[in-house]
Amino acid sequence: MKFIISLASLLMVGFLEANAQGFFNKEEVKNNRNYLEQRRWSWGYYLGFNSLDFKIDRIEESDEILVTKNIGFNVGLIGNYKINNYIDLRLEPGVIFSNRDLNFTAFGDDQVKAFRETKATYVYVPLVVKFSTKRLNNFKPFVSTGIGFAHNLSSNEDNPDDNAAGQFRMKTTNFLYEVGFGIDLYLEYFKFTPSIKGIFAINDELVRDKDPNSPWTSNIDKISSRGIFINFTFQ
Repeated sequence: MKFIISLASLLMVGFLEANAQGFFNKEEVKNNRNYLEQRRWSWGYYLGFNSLDFKIDRIEESDEILVTKNIGFNVGLIGNYKINNYIDLRLEPGVIFSNRDLNFTAFGDDQVKAFRETKATYVYVPLVVKFSTKRLNNFKPFVSTGIGFAHNLSSNEDNPDDNAAGQFRMKTTNFLYEVGFGIDLYLEYFKFTPSIKGIFAINDELVRDKDPNSPWTSNIDKISSRGIFINFTFQ
């Protein structure tokens, strides 16, 4: 995932460097000048992939809980309200597919007790504020920040079974904040936007076992999702 993020960042930087002289030394024809620049509302969709992780805070230092991250997929819609030429307010509802594996090292080679799979399908609805620079011919860099909630369609929060029966339980509703950056590229017929953002859960997502001395959950103070998203937006 670090390689993918680095590659995406290099592509963005390379694009800017390769076109900097043309952008700053001469005036190019501006694509979509009227449609995207003047309209108060605009719509679009995004496709991308993610790498979600868990941030685990333990009450006492003891055997580690290892997290194995897997590449996931995300897709969603965008409703964009233009406040002015530099600030946009966006609603970006989407669906996130992810899979993370936990390994409780205290159980050693006993994989039945040590291994827990946490597949999740989130409906994620963030409200995002986008801060852009002045448009430079056919591109416009930006940074963004937002807050949202995620409803886990795969949650087993209400399952009466816990880790004693092999069920690692997570909460259904979670709240997150995000920060990101990207570049709007104004093409002839539409606007294409590659972007990178990090998301971070605010609340504790763990549903604890019935046994207060559970070897799986008793030493966990808080567990929360975090991750990297790489999205490609079309408007």
